[in-house]
Amino acid sequence: MDGANAAELTKKASKYAQAPVAEAPKAADAGASSGKDLNTRLKELVNSAECVAFIKGTPKEPRCGFTRQLVELFEKNSVEYTSFNILADNEVREGLKAYSDWPTYPQVYAKGELIGGLDIIKELEASGELAATIPIKKAGDLTTRLKAVRKLFFFFLFCLFVLYFFGPV
Repeated sequence: MDGANAAELTKKASKYAQAPVAEAPKAADAGASSGKDLNTRLKELVNSAECVAFIKGTPKEPRCGFTRQLVELFEKNSVEYTSFNILADNEVREGLKAYSDWPTYPQVYAKGELIGGLDIIKELEASGELAATIPIKKAGDLTTRLKAVRKLFFFFLFCLFVLYFFGPV
């Protein structure tokens, strides 16, 4: 059994280390190109949705533990939110700290107002005030409920098929 070829591995690692990293599209690109000042861009960003989370990474690929915890907490509580990856825009990352007078990330805004970071969101959840502070997804509209029923129908149909052809297991 052979080990890794160190020279080839180093060559490949160097190649990828020097390759440019693709950035996620920036929500603030339009503001930067039109010459808007940073405070205007930040105000537009915090008001871009009813709830905005400024996080490191994305909800699907969080880049820090606090962001991961926030995303999990939001999922658990069915919070409706949009996110902004602060790692993709250094100007927003640094400017938002001064704009909000809040030095750390994640930062959560509801209706354009700073709610706070992960610690505040955890406190709101523990006290039962989270739903009153930020938007929570509705229990489900008719289409969503029908899709759930349809999934269950096909599951039960599959179970009947298995029982019919293979008998009780």
